[in-house]
Amino acid sequence: MKILIIALSGIGDALMFTPALKLLRQSLPAAQIDALVMYKGSKEIYEANQNFNKIIHFDFLKEGMINSLKFLLSMRKNYDASINVYPSNRKEYNLINFLIGAKQRVGVKYLRMNSQNLGWLNNVTVLENDKTHNAQTNIKLIEKLLNKKFDEEPPMQIELSSDDKTYSDSFLKENKISDKDFVVGFHPGCATLKNHIKRRWEPEKFAELGKKLIKEKNAKVFLFGGPEEEELKSSINKMIESENSFVIKTEKFLQSIAIMKRCNVFVTNDSALMHVASALGLKIVAVIGPTNPNYIHPWKTEHKIVSLNLDCAPCFFYTPKPLTCSRTDVQFKCIKELDVEMVYKNI
Repeated sequence: MKILIIALSGIGDALMFTPALKLLRQSLPAAQIDALVMYKGSKEIYEANQNFNKIIHFDFLKEGMINSLKFLLSMRKNYDASINVYPSNRKEYNLINFLIGAKQRVGVKYLRMNSQNLGWLNNVTVLENDKTHNAQTNIKLIEKLLNKKFDEEPPMQIELSSDDKTYSDSFLKENKISDKDFVVGFHPGCATLKNHIKRRWEPEKFAELGKKLIKEKNAKVFLFGGPEEEELKSSINKMIESENSFVIKTEKFLQSIAIMKRCNVFVTNDSALMHVASALGLKIVAVIGPTNPNYIHPWKTEHKIVSLNLDCAPCFFYTPKPLTCSRTDVQFKCIKELDVEMVYKNI
């Protein structure tokens, strides 16, 4: 059997499929299981995962419609089954799944805007459930494909090479980080598409928290984020203004992940790096505003969720619509009024 995993929607979503992937590989040890990804971070994580046979990287946004169509037609009918990872509620993803031409096209039937986003093009479906974690929904997709029930819910999976670990060891040694140091990782960023920048806790609050941790706990603060977040990390580092604050910048994503593994606690917005921290088994303090925590809470690791639990929350669900706030008093009050002391206490 030849199966294609379509993980185009981002690094976090790609990671949240890895528990289902492990079960799929255990059930079909001789199958060819490939993945189609769009983001380089997803490519790195999946290439290191031994449950895949091949990773196909194609940037649909960069290549445009004509090249993308040619690419998809070249892959047509190469697979017996294709699976759109959850969440991926966009018409483009469902159309790609259809054009791949597999006999079994697996996807979630979304509670919102499913028909408008061509969800009916998938012919093996699971109904969305707002009360379950994304990893659990992905497992249900595998169960539906295989007509099999699993009792196990594996952790998310990231595999680090010896080179990645050596890189991390060198970084820690160069910056004089000892085994006794209390290291707190920050991820102050998150995706920006569809107005999701509004999920971010303010940079000023991350800086204030960093200062407090350094002053009261003699902490070492590591600032993580992608290439597009370099300015954000640098600005927070300048506000913290301490030799105990470090901006983490690496050539490869897995090198940064290897350094993350040293953190005693990881403080993060709802982001891909929150899921990376989960896969590493870190203790996590997640700052959650408009998102449904049932979907995305740190998976299979010790964690605290810091939220105001407003009556209007959660207001973000999986549709292509941009994130908006219906409040008339304070826009995105759920994240703007989360104070530093709340997060500090949870750490």
